[in-house]
Amino acid sequence: MNDLYLGTKMKKVLFLSFALLICFSCKQGNKSNYFGQKGSSSDGKTLLVDKRGLSLSYGLIKTIHGTITVKFFPKKAPKSVQRFLTLVQTGFYDGLSFHRAIKNFVIQSGDPTNSGFGGSGVKLKQEFNNSPHIKGTLALARDKDPDSADSQFYIALSTLPHLNGKYTVIGQVTKGLSILDKITKGDKIISFTYNPNPY
Repeated sequence: MNDLYLGTKMKKVLFLSFALLICFSCKQGNKSNYFGQKGSSSDGKTLLVDKRGLSLSYGLIKTIHGTITVKFFPKKAPKSVQRFLTLVQTGFYDGLSFHRAIKNFVIQSGDPTNSGFGGSGVKLKQEFNNSPHIKGTLALARDKDPDSADSQFYIALSTLPHLNGKYTVIGQVTKGLSILDKITKGDKIISFTYNPNPY
Protein backbone atom coordinates (compact mmCIF):
# COMPACT_ATOMS: atom_id res chain seq x y z
CA MET A 1 0.00 0.00 0.00
CA ASN A 2 2.79 2.43 0.90
CA ASP A 3 4.69 1.51 -2.29
CA LEU A 4 1.59 2.20 -4.38
CA TYR A 5 1.07 5.56 -2.63
CA LEU A 6 4.69 6.56 -3.19
CA GLY A 7 4.49 5.51 -6.83
CA THR A 8 1.38 7.63 -7.40
CA LYS A 9 2.97 10.57 -5.59
CA MET A 10 6.13 10.25 -7.72
CA LYS A 11 4.05 10.28 -10.91
CA LYS A 12 2.34 13.49 -9.77
CA VAL A 13 5.69 15.13 -9.02
CA LEU A 14 7.05 14.10 -12.42
CA PHE A 15 3.90 15.34 -14.17
CA LEU A 16 4.08 18.73 -12.41
CA SER A 17 7.80 19.05 -13.21
CA PHE A 18 7.12 18.31 -16.87
CA ALA A 19 4.26 20.85 -16.97
CA LEU A 20 6.46 23.53 -15.41
CA LEU A 21 9.20 22.78 -17.94
CA ILE A 22 6.75 23.23 -20.83
CA CYS A 23 5.50 26.56 -19.38
CA PHE A 24 9.06 27.82 -18.96
CA SER A 25 9.88 26.83 -22.54
CA CYS A 26 6.80 28.67 -23.82
CA LYS A 27 7.82 31.83 -21.99
CA GLN A 28 11.34 31.58 -23.35
CA GLY A 29 9.92 31.04 -26.83
CA ASN A 30 7.79 34.16 -26.54
CA LYS A 31 10.81 36.16 -25.42
CA SER A 32 12.81 34.84 -28.37
CA ASN A 33 10.02 35.76 -30.79
CA TYR A 34 9.85 39.27 -29.35
CA PHE A 35 13.55 39.89 -29.76
CA GLY A 36 13.85 37.99 -33.04
CA GLN A 37 16.81 35.91 -34.12
CA LYS A 38 20.42 36.31 -33.13
CA GLY A 39 23.62 37.13 -34.97
CA SER A 40 27.32 37.33 -34.15
CA SER A 41 28.80 40.19 -32.14
CA SER A 42 32.35 41.39 -31.67
CA ASP A 43 32.90 39.49 -28.44
CA GLY A 44 31.71 36.12 -29.71
CA LYS A 45 28.33 36.43 -27.99
CA THR A 46 25.13 37.11 -29.88
CA LEU A 47 23.38 40.32 -30.84
CA LEU A 48 19.63 40.28 -30.49
CA VAL A 49 17.88 41.62 -33.57
CA ASP A 50 14.41 42.87 -34.41
CA LYS A 51 12.15 41.52 -37.15
CA ARG A 52 14.03 43.61 -39.75
CA GLY A 53 17.31 41.98 -38.75
CA LEU A 54 18.67 45.15 -37.12
CA SER A 55 20.48 44.81 -33.81
CA LEU A 56 18.80 46.07 -30.67
CA SER A 57 22.22 47.35 -29.57
CA TYR A 58 23.61 50.40 -31.35
CA GLY A 59 26.55 52.60 -32.21
CA LEU A 60 26.85 56.36 -31.67
CA ILE A 61 28.83 58.55 -34.06
CA LYS A 62 29.44 61.89 -32.37
CA THR A 63 30.12 64.81 -34.75
CA ILE A 64 30.22 68.59 -34.41
CA HIS A 65 26.75 68.62 -36.00
CA GLY A 66 25.21 66.14 -33.55
CA THR A 67 25.11 62.43 -32.80
CA ILE A 68 24.15 59.75 -35.31
CA THR A 69 22.74 56.44 -34.08
CA VAL A 70 23.36 53.29 -36.12
CA LYS A 71 22.16 49.72 -35.72
CA PHE A 72 23.71 46.66 -37.36
CA PHE A 73 22.82 43.61 -39.50
CA PRO A 74 24.69 40.78 -37.70
CA LYS A 75 22.85 38.02 -39.55
CA LYS A 76 23.31 39.50 -43.02
CA ALA A 77 27.02 40.32 -42.61
CA PRO A 78 28.24 38.49 -39.49
CA LYS A 79 32.00 38.64 -40.01
CA SER A 80 31.96 42.21 -41.30
CA VAL A 81 29.84 43.41 -38.38
CA GLN A 82 32.09 41.56 -35.95
CA ARG A 83 35.22 43.20 -37.39
CA PHE A 84 33.60 46.62 -37.56
CA LEU A 85 32.47 46.51 -33.93
CA THR A 86 35.93 45.38 -32.87
CA LEU A 87 37.37 48.50 -34.51
CA VAL A 88 34.69 50.70 -32.93
CA GLN A 89 35.34 49.29 -29.46
CA THR A 90 39.09 49.85 -29.72
CA GLY A 91 38.53 53.54 -30.61
CA PHE A 92 39.85 53.14 -34.16
CA TYR A 93 37.40 55.68 -35.65
CA ASP A 94 37.77 58.35 -32.97
CA GLY A 95 39.25 61.51 -34.50
CA LEU A 96 39.16 60.28 -38.12
CA SER A 97 37.86 62.63 -40.82
CA PHE A 98 35.13 62.18 -43.36
CA HIS A 99 37.48 62.24 -46.34
CA ARG A 100 34.61 62.05 -48.80
CA ALA A 101 31.28 63.91 -48.75
CA ILE A 102 29.21 64.08 -51.92
CA LYS A 103 25.78 65.67 -51.71
CA ASN A 104 22.90 63.23 -52.30
CA PHE A 105 25.41 60.38 -52.61
CA VAL A 106 27.58 59.36 -49.62
CA ILE A 107 29.76 60.47 -46.75
CA GLN A 108 32.79 58.25 -46.14
CA SER A 109 35.31 57.76 -43.34
CA GLY A 110 37.50 55.10 -41.72
CA ASP A 111 40.83 55.92 -43.33
CA PRO A 112 43.58 56.85 -40.85
CA THR A 113 45.70 58.27 -43.72
CA ASN A 114 42.83 60.51 -44.90
CA SER A 115 43.84 59.70 -48.48
CA GLY A 116 41.00 57.37 -49.37
CA PHE A 117 43.42 54.43 -49.71
CA GLY A 118 44.21 53.57 -46.06
CA GLY A 119 42.68 51.15 -43.62
CA SER A 120 43.31 48.94 -40.63
CA GLY A 121 45.27 46.37 -42.62
CA VAL A 122 42.68 43.58 -42.47
CA LYS A 123 40.83 42.75 -45.70
CA LEU A 124 37.38 41.19 -45.44
CA LYS A 125 35.63 38.64 -47.63
CA GLN A 126 32.56 40.23 -49.19
CA GLU A 127 29.19 39.60 -47.55
CA PHE A 128 26.92 41.19 -50.13
CA ASN A 129 23.29 40.93 -49.05
CA ASN A 130 19.79 42.02 -49.97
CA SER A 131 19.66 45.17 -47.81
CA PRO A 132 18.83 48.08 -50.13
CA HIS A 133 20.74 51.35 -50.20
CA ILE A 134 18.40 53.94 -48.74
CA LYS A 135 19.20 57.12 -46.88
CA GLY A 136 21.23 56.16 -43.82
CA THR A 137 22.48 52.80 -45.10
CA LEU A 138 25.87 51.95 -43.56
CA ALA A 139 28.17 49.86 -45.76
CA LEU A 140 31.83 49.00 -46.22
CA ALA A 141 33.77 50.79 -48.95
CA ARG A 142 36.06 48.75 -51.22
CA ASP A 143 38.05 48.97 -54.43
CA LYS A 144 37.47 46.84 -57.56
CA ASP A 145 38.22 43.62 -55.69
CA PRO A 146 35.01 42.42 -53.96
CA ASP A 147 37.13 41.12 -51.07
CA SER A 148 39.00 44.38 -50.43
CA ALA A 149 36.78 46.02 -47.77
CA ASP A 150 38.65 47.01 -44.62
CA SER A 151 37.85 49.78 -42.11
CA GLN A 152 36.45 52.38 -44.49
CA PHE A 153 32.69 52.81 -44.39
CA TYR A 154 30.17 55.02 -46.11
CA ILE A 155 26.67 56.18 -45.28
CA ALA A 156 24.20 56.71 -48.11
CA LEU A 157 22.63 60.17 -48.31
CA SER A 158 19.81 59.07 -50.62
CA THR A 159 18.35 55.97 -52.25
CA LEU A 160 21.11 54.41 -54.38
CA PRO A 161 19.75 51.30 -56.12
CA HIS A 162 22.79 50.99 -58.40
CA LEU A 163 24.88 50.05 -55.33
CA ASN A 164 22.55 47.28 -54.17
CA GLY A 165 24.22 43.88 -53.94
CA LYS A 166 27.66 45.29 -54.79
CA TYR A 167 28.84 46.35 -51.33
CA THR A 168 28.59 44.79 -47.88
CA VAL A 169 25.78 46.56 -46.04
CA ILE A 170 26.38 46.28 -42.29
CA GLY A 171 23.85 48.63 -40.75
CA GLN A 172 21.37 51.49 -40.88
CA VAL A 173 21.15 54.94 -39.31
CA THR A 174 18.11 54.94 -37.04
CA LYS A 175 18.45 58.42 -35.48
CA GLY A 176 20.09 61.58 -36.77
CA LEU A 177 19.32 61.28 -40.49
CA SER A 178 19.16 65.07 -40.80
CA ILE A 179 22.71 65.33 -39.41
CA LEU A 180 24.08 63.34 -42.36
CA ASP A 181 23.36 66.20 -44.76
CA LYS A 182 25.33 68.65 -42.60
CA ILE A 183 28.59 66.70 -42.72
CA THR A 184 31.19 68.09 -45.10
CA LYS A 185 34.58 66.86 -46.25
CA GLY A 186 37.11 67.22 -43.44
CA ASP A 187 34.60 67.03 -40.58
CA LYS A 188 35.89 64.70 -37.88
CA ILE A 189 34.32 61.85 -35.96
CA ILE A 190 34.66 63.07 -32.38
CA SER A 191 33.94 59.57 -31.14
CA PHE A 192 32.36 56.34 -32.36
CA THR A 193 31.11 54.21 -29.46
CA TYR A 194 29.11 51.01 -29.13
CA ASN A 195 26.32 50.46 -26.61
CA PRO A 196 25.44 46.76 -26.16
CA ASN A 197 22.17 47.61 -24.39
CA PRO A 198 18.97 47.90 -26.46
CA TYR A 199 17.06 51.16 -26.71
